[in-house]
Amino acid sequence: MSDTLLPLSGPTPSLQRKIEGRALRSIVLSSLVWFNAILISVPLLSVLYMLITRGGARLNMEVFTELPPAGFEMGGGFGNALVGTFFMVGIAALIAIPVGILAAIFLAELGPNSKLATVARFSAKTLTGVPSILAGVFAYAMVVITTGTYSAPAGGVALAVLMLPIVVLTAEEAMRMVPKIMKDAAYGMGCTHTQVIWQIVLPTGMPAILTGVMLAIARAAGETAPLLFTALFSNYWLLQEGHLAVMSPTASMAVLIYNFSGMPFDNQLELAWAGSLVLVMIVLIVNIVSRIFGKPKF
Repeated sequence: MSDTLLPLSGPTPSLQRKIEGRALRSIVLSSLVWFNAILISVPLLSVLYMLITRGGARLNMEVFTELPPAGFEMGGGFGNALVGTFFMVGIAALIAIPVGILAAIFLAELGPNSKLATVARFSAKTLTGVPSILAGVFAYAMVVITTGTYSAPAGGVALAVLMLPIVVLTAEEAMRMVPKIMKDAAYGMGCTHTQVIWQIVLPTGMPAILTGVMLAIARAAGETAPLLFTALFSNYWLLQEGHLAVMSPTASMAVLIYNFSGMPFDNQLELAWAGSLVLVMIVLIVNIVSRIFGKPKF
């Protein structure tokens, strides 16, 4: 038998691979996604650029420690508005976060298919689409008229109404995403339903829950219309003569920016830009911190 190789008959096959239809579609769609992402980022980057260039030029220690200036007055700051924003958002968080997480536990674990759960989900989804000014009208009727004055608690209640549906829906979805095998393993080890919720479901879903909480806080911190009906505005500090003047009109960053942006004075316009930059930076820092410390602990 001869070891001589016989020549191949027919045309030589090409070693170049043709692009398949699925690969071509993937390339086209990926390119479209990148194009849309870049296109969407242009307005965001332009706003950030304006905030940094116009607001950053006015940032100094004075704006954090001084009161808002009058019409023709120079200098000044928004220290009282910053304190008022933290105070009212804190009140809203104290109301909305515990109530929202407890409601989410019921919706996800205790009675997910009950009639009450159906009504609660429908109400929460409806509230997410309600104009924010209606939350201000509700708080005005419930708190301002009852107490007879504009106040920080009234503003906190209005912001809590806006935060609550976001916390409920995101927390419920986070708990539903916890793998069933983890809960079954805990039940197999003899854990009660309460122990499974507190030791498995909540720690595992905590990053997503914190993300929802941060989204709710971000929305509350930037709202203006509800505070016009409830907290109004003030040119004074929240702490007056050694006591907290919570039951009186309270300043906030959003209302200060709204008021100063329409004034014909350069000083107030500069403070409005600086306040906008500070508000954006606060939301950004809170989100970064929540990402760092929002890991589940077992």
